[in-house]
Amino acid sequence: MLKKSLQDAMNSQIKHELYSAYFYLSMSAYFEANNLPGSARWMRLQAQEEQGHAMKFFDYIHDRGGQVVLQAIDQPPSDFKSPLDVFERTLAHEQKVTGLINSLYELAVNEKDFASQSFLQWFVDEQVEEEKNATQIVEMLRMIGDHKGNLLMLDHRLGERGE
Repeated sequence: MLKKSLQDAMNSQIKHELYSAYFYLSMSAYFEANNLPGSARWMRLQAQEEQGHAMKFFDYIHDRGGQVVLQAIDQPPSDFKSPLDVFERTLAHEQKVTGLINSLYELAVNEKDFASQSFLQWFVDEQVEEEKNATQIVEMLRMIGDHKGNLLMLDHRLGERGE
């Protein structure tokens, strides 16, 4: 049986994961509107991945005999200054999510819930990958600067995600 403290924290994490999906979908819309279809695809796939993360928590809570209580999701931003701004926000967001996952893991340790620690280890590892990917894209965009041709090449590369 999942302890109430972990159940509540995981229900909150479902909200954060669904917000992440909404956040990335908003970014996808920005890229679509700015004729960067590769970046739009990358963000759309990121949104789908975040929905999957929410469902992992959803299923885990049920698997442990808990109750899922869905919470309201805030509206994400829709105005972005540039592709670099989008990916800098992506990196900052992933760093925030890392903190949330680490807090959940710490709670599982404090509660001596070994099953939850095992479950959460996947998310700990996933956040390393998420931050790495966002950091690499931010660094590439910084190198590109105002060179539109290079931006289009990067956009094409980002559009190959999942192929």
